[in-house]
Amino acid sequence: MRGVNHRIELIRNDRLTDTVDYAYAAAVHAPPRTIFTAGACPLDAAGATVGVGDYAAQADQAMRNLTTALQGAGAQLADVVKTTVYVASGEQADLVAAWDVVRAHFGEHDVPGTLLGVAVLGYDDQLVEVEAVAVAP
Repeated sequence: MRGVNHRIELIRNDRLTDTVDYAYAAAVHAPPRTIFTAGACPLDAAGATVGVGDYAAQADQAMRNLTTALQGAGAQLADVVKTTVYVASGEQADLVAAWDVVRAHFGEHDVPGTLLGVAVLGYDDQLVEVEAVAVAP
């Protein structure tokens, strides 16, 4: 599923720190379709929350659901140009636990992203949600 999308330029800037594990911006170099996903939640096929109490397990399920949603729109993770990751916690360690899983799913496609700690998410026992913007032919 991972690959290189030559329509997307992931932009780094040597005037900003290189210690972050993502690009600072992305540019699209073609007139592709733009895909906006809803937040991918950690729900299984029956609608039950997966990994209750486990940030990493919920991030993994959310990313699997995001991948499936993108496939339904004719896209893949390599087509993503921006993410927003919501984590229901005020603890940095919980945010990092979710972020590490999200980053692992993207592999070398270090798409720009925003990581937010929020008070609550929409489903019972939900701790993580991931939304994305992608471009595809």
